[in-house]
Amino acid sequence: MDFNVKKLASDAGVFFSRAMQFTEEKLGQAEKTELDAHFENLMARADCTKNWTEKILRQTEVLLQPNLSARVEEFLYEKLDRKVPSRVTNGELLAQYMTEAANDFGPGTPYGKTLIKVGETQRRLGAAERDFIQSASINFLTPLRNFLEGDWRTISKERRTLQNCRLDLDACKARLKKAKAAEAKAAAVPDFQETRPRNYVLSASASALWSDEVEKAEHELRLTQTEFDRQAEVTRLLLEGISSTHVNHLRCLHEFVESQTNYYAQCYQYMLDLQKQLGSSKGEIFSGTFVGNAESTSPPAAAASPPAGAAATLPAVPTIPVVPTIVGVPSAVAEGVLNPNEVKPPASGTRKARVLYDYEAADSTELALLADEMITVYSLPGMDPDWLIGERGNQKGKVPVTYLELLS
Repeated sequence: MDFNVKKLASDAGVFFSRAMQFTEEKLGQAEKTELDAHFENLMARADCTKNWTEKILRQTEVLLQPNLSARVEEFLYEKLDRKVPSRVTNGELLAQYMTEAANDFGPGTPYGKTLIKVGETQRRLGAAERDFIQSASINFLTPLRNFLEGDWRTISKERRTLQNCRLDLDACKARLKKAKAAEAKAAAVPDFQETRPRNYVLSASASALWSDEVEKAEHELRLTQTEFDRQAEVTRLLLEGISSTHVNHLRCLHEFVESQTNYYAQCYQYMLDLQKQLGSSKGEIFSGTFVGNAESTSPPAAAASPPAGAAATLPAVPTIPVVPTIVGVPSAVAEGVLNPNEVKPPASGTRKARVLYDYEAADSTELALLADEMITVYSLPGMDPDWLIGERGNQKGKVPVTYLELLS
């Protein structure tokens, strides 16, 4: 018990000495040992690395899981060292709802068929999202989190130790300076006329005491200087290791980008496949609907063939139009069944377009496309706004707008 009391008193004295030194430094009343410029740059670089790593980590977590409550739940499971339960992605949940809706509406109806196709694509998108989140968490988030919870905590601990060693060193320097000043004052030659003989004895005794105090302060200074140098070297090595941390994070960043690229490529391919499915079955899906509309809005037989100048009066089509069915349009267009040989380009409204991707025609009414080729496109009243009429030489057919870059 006596030992513990002495140790507690010693620790309290050290703490008080450091607090006094720190306060005097802040007030400009004590000297401070400055670290070299290279060491200061290393600490600034480490602080910068820690701050930006925290921001990147937090924002990546938001990117992968926008739901705050879900992130909090995952954090609690992680702290409790328990496995995070599997969570259905939004795409998979949407796929489930679409499939159930298709079953209620009738999987054989046009709407039900489309819901099933779109739902299946959403399920595949959700599965791809799940794989991406898992890959990004393992290859990117985990290394960043390990740095903050491992390497950075070690660096911070050693920096605090170095700060304490510096305070002890400066406190020893201040005590040595005061002891030397007192020794010099005690060793000063007294005035024989003003000082009694007894004071010579006291002066000699005080000088000896201050000499002992100076030797003790010098010994403590050497010990604290050695400890400070050793701790500075340890801290320097850890700070220089930040460079290898950057190399590791760079490799993890490449893996994150690769995972994200694969994820978006999968999503793009799934949507292309879905678009082709919906485009190839458009006539089958919408035939019944368009027939009903055609019966209610079809013009008289006399108006079935528009006048020769009707096409010339159509307005130009600067963008992808959404044009309602109007009187005077051939019924084949209104019903969604297009015969390219019967289509004549309008006198105005044609545009040039560059093909972005290869496209394989689903039937004889469509025009196959090759990436980067130039074609002429135009729209007709009553057409689906997602499609245009494309011409390439003597070839003509429907082309999807999403595969084109319309030029002015």
